[in-house]
Amino acid sequence: MKLRFIIAAVASLTLSDAATAAEIKVLAAGATKETILELIPQFEKSSGHKIVATWTGTANIKKRIAEGEVYDLVVVGGPEIDAFIKQGKLVSGSRVDLMKSGVGVAIRAGTPKPNIRSTEELKKALLAAKSIGYSTGPSGVYISNLFERIGITSEVKAKLKQVPSGVAVGSIIANGEAEIGFQQVSEFIHYPGIDYIGPLPAEVQHVTVYSAGIHSGAKDTEPVKALMKFLGSPAAAAVIKYHGMEPG
Repeated sequence: MKLRFIIAAVASLTLSDAATAAEIKVLAAGATKETILELIPQFEKSSGHKIVATWTGTANIKKRIAEGEVYDLVVVGGPEIDAFIKQGKLVSGSRVDLMKSGVGVAIRAGTPKPNIRSTEELKKALLAAKSIGYSTGPSGVYISNLFERIGITSEVKAKLKQVPSGVAVGSIIANGEAEIGFQQVSEFIHYPGIDYIGPLPAEVQHVTVYSAGIHSGAKDTEPVKALMKFLGSPAAAAVIKYHGMEPG
């Protein structure tokens, strides 16, 4: 009789856990992929919730949200989160800054490393390069402006190779299509087939803050808030740093 009671109690708890477990749909920028992927199992184990994540570039995220696709949580650059909130796509006041990354420089693995320690040396490296890769995301927008700022736009225009939204710049560096490339540090630091040679010089560096916001179409926001809290917690900080970013 006592054993039957214990079995019934355990079954009841299991059913209760299953009933409260949620599936959280996440749409996130590629720069955050490696970090969040490593953190997902910890969150799922501790919370019982299930994460279903879609990774793509900023341009694609803007397109998907504009077309009415619904995700519980959106992770992208802070300015985009603010714009979505203003448009009513995300819940007002739900923005949480999770991590930030500077722009990095990479070359094909095993090839000679150019000197990029100063703006002048970076400029020389770009003028000497046969091809230059960059993205459609925040780093790509910044790099385009940087070329103009340092006065080399006309000289490098014919050498530029921009990857489509959601495609890693590392891919065209690894296959030799681009001799040198620029993207968020977090997207280069562990990418196979390339050598990450460092961040942009401090005087021309640009940091992107990646933030999260709750979609206005999310039905159950409590599990989403729990995920946001976890991603912004001290426990996540070491993983964020390991993947080339800084917390908050």
